[in-house]
Amino acid sequence: MSEHQPPVTPSSGPVPDRIDTTRPHPARVYDWFLGGKDNYPVDEELGRQIAGLSPDTKRIARHNRWFMHRAMRWLAGEAGIRQFLDIGSGIPTEPNLHQIVQGTAPDARVVYVDNDPIVLAHAEALLSGTADGVTAYLDADVREPERILRLAADVIDLDRPVALSLIALLHFVGDGVGAGRSEGAHALVERLVERLPAGSFLVLSQLTGDFDPESVEKGVASYAAGGVTLVPRSRRGVGRYFDGLEVVEPGLVQVVDWHPELSLGDLPVETRPVPIYGAVARKP
Repeated sequence: MSEHQPPVTPSSGPVPDRIDTTRPHPARVYDWFLGGKDNYPVDEELGRQIAGLSPDTKRIARHNRWFMHRAMRWLAGEAGIRQFLDIGSGIPTEPNLHQIVQGTAPDARVVYVDNDPIVLAHAEALLSGTADGVTAYLDADVREPERILRLAADVIDLDRPVALSLIALLHFVGDGVGAGRSEGAHALVERLVERLPAGSFLVLSQLTGDFDPESVEKGVASYAAGGVTLVPRSRRGVGRYFDGLEVVEPGLVQVVDWHPELSLGDLPVETRPVPIYGAVARKP
């Protein structure tokens, strides 16, 4: 996608770039954790290494996904949001975000953003929304916030409230010290949120080492060996994303503890930590 191209729509027919199967990609590794088929041996190899270090990895990935379902259901329902910008959307896994929100609000408008060619190759699955709603896909990187917002404005009205979704994305973004092109995670979130109008929401989840630092550090090393940055953050570090925002109840919690009553099915009873923090916050 060139600098001036709009988001992909069903009529524009996405054409994926060459997919690099020699290095793992976070979206494809996550797909493997969720039991998907859209990954390659290099992704499965890294996924198995991490699962070997932490047998709970697949359980944790599922809880993260379920958190997204509940948060989006709440945003489209109780919060009344009708526009969604999902950065780091990943490979389509049903139900997708647009299916959740358009199930509650058929006229909801959704823009998905990711930068892996295999996600682009599956973009049509992300674009099969309701007749009254709109779904679009944008091939871009979270490190390009101005470009994302400029292109997303072809689909969503940035003068009206937007739900910005950053699910299990920011632990793949470093802190920006000497990073050149790679701006730090907190600065990127701040730049995105500052462009959104009052009444918008930020929803995100982020890996933490607060509960099992040894296992998480082993996972960091495994990702690094595969050429992938992984940055777990403390509760305080995750809380910084929400500076200046109104965090809704129950606050910043393990994703398993965020409004479990909003699940459409029974969630497993957990006696062990789920080392991903999640929260939803409103821009005043």
